[in-house]
Amino acid sequence: MTQPLPKIAFLGTGLMGAPMVRRLLGAGYPVTVWNRAAEKARALVAAGAEQAGSPAEAVAKADIAFTMLSDGAAVADVLFAQGTAEALRPGSVLIDTSSIAPDVARDHAARLEELGVTQIDCPVSGGTAGAESGTLALMAGGPKETIARIAPVLEPLGRMTHVGPAGAGQVCKLANQQIVAITIGAVAEAMILVRAGGADPARFRDAIRGGFAESRILELHGARMIARDFTPGGPSRLQLKDLRGVETLANANHLELPLTDTVRAAYEAFVAAGNGDVDHSGLLLHLETLNSASLLEERS
Repeated sequence: MTQPLPKIAFLGTGLMGAPMVRRLLGAGYPVTVWNRAAEKARALVAAGAEQAGSPAEAVAKADIAFTMLSDGAAVADVLFAQGTAEALRPGSVLIDTSSIAPDVARDHAARLEELGVTQIDCPVSGGTAGAESGTLALMAGGPKETIARIAPVLEPLGRMTHVGPAGAGQVCKLANQQIVAITIGAVAEAMILVRAGGADPARFRDAIRGGFAESRILELHGARMIARDFTPGGPSRLQLKDLRGVETLANANHLELPLTDTVRAAYEAFVAAGNGDVDHSGLLLHLETLNSASLLEERS
């Protein structure tokens, strides 16, 4: 007899969570959803999800619960301040796909273990496009046996790699965000240089595709820069949150990361100027402001 698919709860159905829920529903999983802004969860009911009135209600019958929330404080509030951890059934698994600090992830794992619940920290990379297409990179930290058991549930979302014990997923996500931020900065600076030198930025991007400078950042965020479409797929304030997390981890390990320090300072200034909800590819705008006199001279 075919085993029934596990019941899933999904807490946090915003930019990333909603398309992830749709992928799970499309694979046939029964999904109960909750979101702090209830209308965002309600929008998934038509796709087959069941909406819960509270996070504790959502997880009460779940075999596997996902969280996709903005930061560690939000995850802690939902799990522990709102009674969700106690509502999870012993033997169930919590998969936290949020991007939070590694030490916070380890603390949550220890607290949930006392309740008989196994936490897997499993942050993702690939943005809303990856969430919609099921091509996310999933970095899973936690017990090997549990990760092997939940692997089929993650398949509709993308490619999962077990990267180590509790907290290791979050460490890898911070390193991923280093690369993303530095590469966004490099592409943005190149766009400015090309434009100032009299070449066409769009044709420049086309010309280097397939060469050593090719990357997902050049493909997606380079296109955003050329179209000047900075509608948030990844808000700059969250990119800055992750870069601050990198700084904390680097300081704890006595590391010098000068490229990361430079790009973090740029995001600090960009967000402080009121651009926290602008897509992180909008760092181009900050660099254009720094070079405004030269760019004006080039246009004249």
